[in-house]
Amino acid sequence: MSAPALIQIAARAQPPARPEWLRSRAPFGENYHRLKKLARGLELHTVCESARCPNLGECWHHGTATFMLLGDICTRRCGFCAVPKGRPLPIDWDEPRRVAEAVATLGLRHAVLTSVNRDDDNLGGARIFAQSIAAIRKLASGCNIEVLIPDFKGSREALEIVIAARPEILNHNTETVPELYRFVRPGARFERSLELLARVKEIAPAMLSKTGLMLGLGETRDQLEAALRRLAATGCDILTLGQYLQPTRNHLPVKRFYPPEEFTEWRRFGLACGFRHVESGPLVRSSYHAHAQAEGLAPSVQN
Repeated sequence: MSAPALIQIAARAQPPARPEWLRSRAPFGENYHRLKKLARGLELHTVCESARCPNLGECWHHGTATFMLLGDICTRRCGFCAVPKGRPLPIDWDEPRRVAEAVATLGLRHAVLTSVNRDDDNLGGARIFAQSIAAIRKLASGCNIEVLIPDFKGSREALEIVIAARPEILNHNTETVPELYRFVRPGARFERSLELLARVKEIAPAMLSKTGLMLGLGETRDQLEAALRRLAATGCDILTLGQYLQPTRNHLPVKRFYPPEEFTEWRRFGLACGFRHVESGPLVRSSYHAHAQAEGLAPSVQN
């Protein structure tokens, strides 16, 4: 049975009721409205909206935004993700200029660049990341840049292209434990992601690396402990842990809601494994408090 079919079957199960601690504030503030209007005008996509992030309003209010490069259609069919799937349009080589214009116009302090998977052209995707970084450096030199990259199907050349552009933080999410990849990340491999994170430190030892996982997809404690130990062994600096939330009934259901105190326990465990900074909480997402990590924590981590 295919992974999409298994997702449909799993989604029919009645999920547990969402607890009180998972309520987030509605989007607010002048920056939120300005960024939304500007993104529309420049024909840009933000993963904040496409992935229905619960922290959208807070991050935009604090001058942090995550731009989704390479269009808004993904070539993979991950069971957790709300981004549309299908055949993407050709790569838009003018996109880096427009992203840089948006960053400069808004005066962003921290820009996160991510993308859909473009397995049709991974080298082209890597070049768009690099060109976007260069364009932002030219128009908004005071802005920190974090990239949240796909696995590029394991291409070392693609990874080297992104690293050569020198972002402040290079993030690649592993999303879940390897035992659940068949359902959660069909088309991806946990070992491939481990190799990518290890290569970051091999190619650029001083560059801050980062990864993140969602909790509540059915992982066991032993599986999560083992996964975090293996990720820390790559030399990865920053870890994010957040609660998985089912975006629609057609996506994988939540198996369990972790209370805040358990996220605190997992933060301690991550630090004990060797991560230098761990952001752990029910509403934590990849870019949550990213500006603080880059501006406040990155210098202390590197020293």
